[in-house]
Amino acid sequence: MSHEAVAARGQAGPGRRDAAPVLHVRGRVLLGDDGETDALWVVGGRVTFTPPRGRRSADVVTLDGWALPGLVDLHCHIGLGPDGPVDRATAHAQARTDRDAGTLLVRDAGSPSDTRWIDEHADLPRVIRAGRHLARPRRYLRGYGRELGAVGELPAAVAEEARRGDGWVKVVADWIDRDLGTDADLTPLWPDDVLAAAVAVAHDAGARVTAHTFATEALPGLLAAGVDCLEHGTGLTREMVDEVARRGVPVVPTLVQVANFAGFAELAGDRFPRYAERMRRMHERRYEHVREMHEAGVRLLLGSDAGGTIAHGRLPDEAAEVARAGVPAADVVAAASWRAREFLGVPGLQEGAPADLVVYPADPREDVRVLAAPDAVVLRGRVVA
Repeated sequence: MSHEAVAARGQAGPGRRDAAPVLHVRGRVLLGDDGETDALWVVGGRVTFTPPRGRRSADVVTLDGWALPGLVDLHCHIGLGPDGPVDRATAHAQARTDRDAGTLLVRDAGSPSDTRWIDEHADLPRVIRAGRHLARPRRYLRGYGRELGAVGELPAAVAEEARRGDGWVKVVADWIDRDLGTDADLTPLWPDDVLAAAVAVAHDAGARVTAHTFATEALPGLLAAGVDCLEHGTGLTREMVDEVARRGVPVVPTLVQVANFAGFAELAGDRFPRYAERMRRMHERRYEHVREMHEAGVRLLLGSDAGGTIAHGRLPDEAAEVARAGVPAADVVAAASWRAREFLGVPGLQEGAPADLVVYPADPREDVRVLAAPDAVVLRGRVVA
């Protein structure tokens, strides 16, 4: 979906009043990799760098601090709970929680719920959807994905989910195969030729494909197929990391989720020792792995993996984890804000763009922990939190 279409969604609907206030944001405004400025104004819900004329100071709301384009969660599941789809009230609360934490744009990386109604709520984040996760029976979390009975059904299913989504499709590329008994381990779900055909179908439809992948074994087929983004990517070898960097394929490392891998290994215990050992190993080297990707020039983007068992509003925690891995704070902030918006084709803080921004009491490029405590959240030109 074009950034114009995404920006236009939610301009009317519940919670929307006729006229947005005039805001004056001053201090330091981080525009992106190209620079910063000391002030901007919000008039009619949109950004301008020209001071409005004829406005009394009493009619202008002033926000002081460090401002940047609203945060972006590239891996989020609004409408998904521990047991699958949730009701509308729960999904609404999930979206509000993300918003209050500064996340104003979400790429919903697979959800079993229909969340189109969110587009009519001007007080909720903008959402770019990827349809439902595409998986196989017994090869993903029950109730989460759309389970295909035969591997050959994948291209047609991709075409259907591309029509349901907003320019993205989510494929589950690997998962534990319990049918292997004590040898159970992560294995690919799809043959390489089927995967290549499915990605081609998505591209022909104008959609991009992102893939859930923990294991090393699924990655050669994904890269050969021309996948557009990798979720988790914990199985990338050093040689694969270099190839991913060369191809320009972004990786969303989801360290908040990978922190759970040791627990997954413990639960597997002696029943699935090969799987347990793999998960334990990936957990132990998670920070080293993210640091290697950054140093190799891989485009890292941030995703909390909220939904399911992970609480919403945790993108600041993900930023802190990526910084802990050794990625400079300035790069983490950029990946969580303007670089993610550029990747999704959604404008940041530029003349005439919808005013979606967050104001902080200090510079998050010096300490990403600042992201956990915004002073103000402005969505569609209104202070909403």
